[in-house]
Amino acid sequence: MGNGTVSAHRPAWLTGARLASLRRWVAAPDGGSSTTTAIAPFDALPTAAVPACTAGDVAAAVTRARTAQEHWAELSYGARAAVVLRFHDLLVERQDEVLDLIQWEMGKARFHAWQEVLLLGTVARHYARHGQAYLKDRVVRPAVPVVTRARELRIPKGVVGIVSPWNYPLYLGAGDLIPALLAGNTAVSKADEQTPLTLLWARALLAEAGLPENVWQVVSGDGPAIGTALVDAVDYVCFTGSTATGRIVAERAARRLIGTSLELGGKNPLIVRADADLDLAARGTAEAAFANSGQMCIHIERVIVHTDVYDAFTGALLAATSGQRLGQGIGFGYDVGPLAGQAQLDRVSAHVRDAVAKGATVLAGGRARPDIGPYAYQPTVLAGVTDDMDVCLGETFGPVVALHRVADDAAAVAAANRGRHGLSASIFSGDIAGAEAMARRIRSGAVNINDGAGLAIGTVEAPMGGRGDSGLGRRHGAEGIRKYTDAQTVAVSRLGPVGPPPGRPAESFVALGNRQLKLLRRLGIR
Repeated sequence: MGNGTVSAHRPAWLTGARLASLRRWVAAPDGGSSTTTAIAPFDALPTAAVPACTAGDVAAAVTRARTAQEHWAELSYGARAAVVLRFHDLLVERQDEVLDLIQWEMGKARFHAWQEVLLLGTVARHYARHGQAYLKDRVVRPAVPVVTRARELRIPKGVVGIVSPWNYPLYLGAGDLIPALLAGNTAVSKADEQTPLTLLWARALLAEAGLPENVWQVVSGDGPAIGTALVDAVDYVCFTGSTATGRIVAERAARRLIGTSLELGGKNPLIVRADADLDLAARGTAEAAFANSGQMCIHIERVIVHTDVYDAFTGALLAATSGQRLGQGIGFGYDVGPLAGQAQLDRVSAHVRDAVAKGATVLAGGRARPDIGPYAYQPTVLAGVTDDMDVCLGETFGPVVALHRVADDAAAVAAANRGRHGLSASIFSGDIAGAEAMARRIRSGAVNINDGAGLAIGTVEAPMGGRGDSGLGRRHGAEGIRKYTDAQTVAVSRLGPVGPPPGRPAESFVALGNRQLKLLRRLGIR
């Protein structure tokens, strides 16, 4: 990538002036004294330099956000929602630009880039319309009926720090932001070094929708340095990334006694029961295993198949896999794009080499395709995977899926629950009630039935998150916005302090209280 050559796939609309208009949203004084440049997956050449922030830049951004938060929180929910709804409309109208950026920076197929627009638009509309109901004051039973009353309020955390990954830079970067802003917080986001322009594009669009400048700020640069500075300054952290980094974030936040939401890695299973429609199961498996080139935390890496249908399902899956078109470039026309970079290619290649060396069989794919692009890797199906292989329970995060044969449903559940991850799972079955009963036994934050991966995360009214090593907290639903608030109880007495009246013995007050406890118990009142 030397000699100053720049990626030839840069979108035509991204002129020098447009690029400068995006860079201005990096929270670095005077554009920063240094820059960082990502490598485009399509040709392994530089994309565009963006300012690299320092720890001091991060601290200054949080200070500005803290100053802006008070006024932002004083606005009505409707006023904040109006900004988000304008953003929604602009996103739909201008989506071709951000689709180009996502493809250029991250390499995914355009359909999968469009799914980010779909998810973000759905999240924005949902919380703009329903978030106020999630946050409304709640009247609760008071300590002393009649003479006291009590309410539970939701109070903004203050300044939220958001650390989002490169694999879904628009949806995860802005999707976690929207409910934080609507709850009355301001935010500082760390853009991933691979995909900063996508997040800056979203920031510029929100500015056009009417978001004040310091309500959301973006910092970019070295992850460990500025990520640490962010955790050390904000009031709450929303992190999406690896389990190893998530532990570091959680430990550092715990020292400051601030809350965190962590969506981390996964080694997600898909179960094919004996009564499944095998063609549907094969199509769902291929889509869930190879979408986004396998670079999504909820994608399927383990397929657990009942022995009675194992051979027939394997044939159907290989046919579905052969139909996945591997390619690259801006635009539609292929189903699986390249991996995001050399590190991903190295990891995927190493997992497959290790498996083959230890006896696994490659049924499809299994190699890089440099003739297509520098980081292209074939959709791969493995059989005969054993515990001593890295691919068995280690997250591959690429277009690789392993088949496992089981004798019955009990063995399928046991296989699905192996390992310490618990993010997403899927079941294909003709017996919906039976699959729902099985889902309760699977240690996973979400279970899709007769769908590979996207159904649960697309249901934005329901929470989505992990168990075990897959994280803490949830996005979407009521919890997805309430996590950005603290509960505050406001209790009111109409008669002053509750307790024995002046001049009356405490014993009489105790006797009265005991009679009340017994009466309420008899009446079944909590």
